[in-house]
Amino acid sequence: MTRPKTVIDKIWDDHVVCSDAKGDLLYIDLHLVHEVTSPQAFDGIEHEGRRVRRPDLTLAVEDHNVPTDSLLIRDPMGSAQVERLRENCARHGIEHFAHGDERQGVVHVVAPELGLVQPGMSVVCGDSHTSTHGALGALAFGVGTSDVEHVLATQTLRITKPATMAVEFVGTLPAGVSPKDLVMALIAEIGANGANGHVIEYRGPVMREISMEGRMSICNMAVEAGARAGLVAPDEVTEEYLRGRPAAPSGSRWDEAVAAWRELRTDDGASFDKTVRIDVSTLTPYATWGTNPGQAARVGDGVVPDPATFTDPGERAAAQRALEYMGLAPGTRLRDIKIDTVFLGSCTNGRIEDLRAAAEVLEGRRLANGVRMIVVPGSMQVRKQAEQEGLHEVFTAAGAQWRLSGCSMCLGMNTDRLTGPARVASTSNRNYERRQGDHARTHLVSPATAAATAVAGHLAAPQHLDGATT
Repeated sequence: MTRPKTVIDKIWDDHVVCSDAKGDLLYIDLHLVHEVTSPQAFDGIEHEGRRVRRPDLTLAVEDHNVPTDSLLIRDPMGSAQVERLRENCARHGIEHFAHGDERQGVVHVVAPELGLVQPGMSVVCGDSHTSTHGALGALAFGVGTSDVEHVLATQTLRITKPATMAVEFVGTLPAGVSPKDLVMALIAEIGANGANGHVIEYRGPVMREISMEGRMSICNMAVEAGARAGLVAPDEVTEEYLRGRPAAPSGSRWDEAVAAWRELRTDDGASFDKTVRIDVSTLTPYATWGTNPGQAARVGDGVVPDPATFTDPGERAAAQRALEYMGLAPGTRLRDIKIDTVFLGSCTNGRIEDLRAAAEVLEGRRLANGVRMIVVPGSMQVRKQAEQEGLHEVFTAAGAQWRLSGCSMCLGMNTDRLTGPARVASTSNRNYERRQGDHARTHLVSPATAAATAVAGHLAAPQHLDGATT
């Protein structure tokens, strides 16, 4: 009798070329490349006299270094990295989306919207948030520069198989609670290292109700809980998202693909190495108060904790350091924390659904005095769709800046990096010290909470606007 398998095991086992004491050699179906982690990898294969093994399974996108206020890359280092990517792609025959191309954007937004990522695939990129693609039922994870070189040369990757973890969201999802809030609540519960060494399958009736864009937000932040990757088994939501996309199967091949995808689910009786259950029924919007994604609390009634209340010495020290960096005192209500900068975008929350959620809050409202907000679509296709829907007019009427696509303020590798003191409400995925600038203090929030915060001038969820007591 065949042993019941998790969907994680099924996809992994389907891609094992061979195994030995060092781990498994996995075949890689799609290799995503950007300008930051690829130059040394290309140098490595060329030094050995090699060519890219499967350029047809490789896609390069400019995203980390590109500015979002113009097509001119003003930073010398960023310009050099982008130029190297262009040269390498031309030399090896790799499809490449340059800054200004209508298909360009953040690589983790671009690949799914083209239909390049499909259930059952293995996907890697020299970027930790490759886990995003797990939302489509793929095994997707970030790799280091030496691994990028190995995949370029062989289309395989040597890796030790991680453990498996089930995260079950149960209960009834309250109105106003977003997928970003779900994953932030999870990380607050288990900690920023709570899934270390695991691949997560997000499960439960709540996940069936969540859109593909929302699933991408949740899988994107699997790595913020320490996981190697996160995924959702494919279902009708997956099929409808992929139907008709440029790289998706069509005709009889579509029917064959769907039949195969429907087999990609965890068998009854399969066991996980670890299981976590989160009852979503009492959740509200979340925001971080510290310097890792696990240091978070509810926006409505949450307060900055006292480090002395942490029983674990490591957590106590981390909380104390976080409060010193963030300039916050224990007992401060999250809704009393004033914000001067708001960033809406990134591979976590730069999709059309995210822009719609923020625009709904901003409609007919203005940013608070002294608040700067930049809105960065996750791709040029998202930007185009948003403009067709008139969302950009809502943002600009409220006083926000409407930008081109790129990683932008998510990380300090481009001209959107903050150069002076700032307290930021950000829809990105990391709030580490100096992540968005040497003097930036980052609070992670959902798109709707970001918009409400921009209007209020302090951390706030939409239900706190329009004269609500603060």
